[in-house]
Amino acid sequence: MVGIYSIDESFLDLSDVRADRRVALARDLRATVRAWTGIPTCVGIGPTKTLAKLANHITKRIVPLDGVCDLTDPAEYDHWFCRIPAGEVWGIGRASLAKLEAVGVDSVADLADFDPRPVRKALTVVGERIIHELRGLSCLPLSALPAHRKGCAVTRSFSTRIEDRATLQQAVLAHATRLGEKRLRDGLGTNHVSVFYHTSEHDRGAPMRSVSTTVTLPEATNDTLALIKAACLGVASTWREPGAQPWRFSKAGIVTTDLMLLDASPRALIRQLDRARWPADGGDRRLQRPLRPRQRRPRPRWARREADLVHEVRDAHAALHDAGQRATGRGGGLRAPNRTAP
Repeated sequence: MVGIYSIDESFLDLSDVRADRRVALARDLRATVRAWTGIPTCVGIGPTKTLAKLANHITKRIVPLDGVCDLTDPAEYDHWFCRIPAGEVWGIGRASLAKLEAVGVDSVADLADFDPRPVRKALTVVGERIIHELRGLSCLPLSALPAHRKGCAVTRSFSTRIEDRATLQQAVLAHATRLGEKRLRDGLGTNHVSVFYHTSEHDRGAPMRSVSTTVTLPEATNDTLALIKAACLGVASTWREPGAQPWRFSKAGIVTTDLMLLDASPRALIRQLDRARWPADGGDRRLQRPLRPRQRRPRPRWARREADLVHEVRDAHAALHDAGQRATGRGGGLRAPNRTAP
């Protein structure tokens, strides 16, 4: 597993590589990178991230190591820790170093032997993790995916000064479009957008103005049209018509500081709840019943009997009528007698 830490640094999990082959693998990595890119590199090997970073620092300072330092053997700790200042440890900044020096911690060996409890009070849980990592206990797991960005800014200085609103708004909209493209590629969204533009402090004698406003979106999004609409609103709400001497704006931009994964946004969570409650292949059966025609209420029994009697009488009357018609047609009619001459 490879964990990308920065543009020129990454961590590689070597737990599946035998201990006697790790140094040879590291030298092969250096040679391959040098042959393919021409960039010199250094490799530090350690049981934790902090020790690996410390080994990388050692190999940069000690030329005979030939770019590879292995700190997986605890017997090597005493040899190197006493020679390295505590400020060279990954995660120890100037403020933290001043607190450590105040209690007598000067080298990495002093820091590794220090009690973690007072360090936690002075340097929070980060300082306690550093001590455990220096002792060989891994507290920072290797992540295959880097943490997503928390903010993004698209800003540009104009090649010439801008004095009218239309040109300024066009530049801000171009920045909003670029912001949408970046965040669409990373799958991140935002629900706050800050729009700013200002004049240059180097324009002596010209009126000065600096404007910044924040536009809140209904929901987290990276839709370019929504970002453009927010940018237009930001310019429209802050623009003021100049007086006799116009403002000469030199720079504009759009900034967001609350990026989030769209899959973890409130709208996405609501969609997941809806799918869990009413899945496409099942869900609430009451909502999926086919519509049936409304049925009439059955008539009472006495009404059915009366209707049957009416039908029987009607059928009998019709039968008698048909029988009479047939009898009349066969010869039952009156005829005039035949009279012949005498």
